[in-house]
Amino acid sequence: MKILSIGEILWDVIQGSEYLGGAPFNFAAHARRLGHDVRFISAVGADTRGRLALARAGELGLSTRLVRVVPDQPTGIVTVALDAGGQPRFTIHRPAAYDFPHLSEEDLRELLDPPPDWIYFGTLQQTSAAARALTARLMEAAPAAKRFYDVNLRAGCYTASLVSELIGRATVVKLNEEEVGEVEHMIGMQQSCPAMRDERAVAESGDRSLTVAALMRFCERGAERFGLEAACVTRAAAGCVAWVGGQLIEAPGYRVQVADAVGAGDAFAAAFLHGLGAGWPPHRIADLANRVGALVASRAGAIPEWTLEEAQALA
Repeated sequence: MKILSIGEILWDVIQGSEYLGGAPFNFAAHARRLGHDVRFISAVGADTRGRLALARAGELGLSTRLVRVVPDQPTGIVTVALDAGGQPRFTIHRPAAYDFPHLSEEDLRELLDPPPDWIYFGTLQQTSAAARALTARLMEAAPAAKRFYDVNLRAGCYTASLVSELIGRATVVKLNEEEVGEVEHMIGMQQSCPAMRDERAVAESGDRSLTVAALMRFCERGAERFGLEAACVTRAAAGCVAWVGGQLIEAPGYRVQVADAVGAGDAFAAAFLHGLGAGWPPHRIADLANRVGALVASRAGAIPEWTLEEAQALA
């Protein structure tokens, strides 16, 4: 498949070490590893981190032709703190170069020949007016492309109106379990579905079965409301819950020794899109995504080395 990924490229600073990342960049690298034709659209600064980012992207097999160099803005960085379970907490440093992507008319013509099958985007970069306008331009120019929205909420880097707008533009929406309550509130589903609110309140007491029921209801109602083809909630080691083409599923996860979970959700997204594009049954889609996400979480950095064979070998 031909996939356009638009979003941030930045350096994750984790315990004194720096790893190239940014959810849309991580997604692009993992989708490329799965064999797809991926075009990544972003920007870096004219600084050392920017030069290293471009070099590393090339090593990962991604073209950097559509990554703009912005002379008056720094390459993005994020300070990442890991909790005892390896789950990350992010401090975003902005403004950053990735807030100012640009495509020429020649770039746009090349991206449309042939037209893309998918356009992937997240929330963080879309708070930039320039990035949001460029994403809308891509969608208008490629109306047949399906749209994968990976929510990835970061504190102080989203609004309710923006998230509602982005879900409304999407074909597929993916988020994690911790984000569900916030998204419910932002799109008004708590008020419109008292039964789901009650289930989540009970679920907070520790009844896992009701947690799954609430998440399934969230996926189903969200998909119906926004006309989605798929909606998915990731649950770390517990796996995921998804609504795909009218079918609700719960797919168990794979327990691994977590090195850090940075990039695991982005790898999950790439594998989920891979299965969707191949037309697989929902359980097979979710199982591969769980496997790839777990494998990446077991290794340091957002884009560690991994193979499909290793993911399929997980027990």
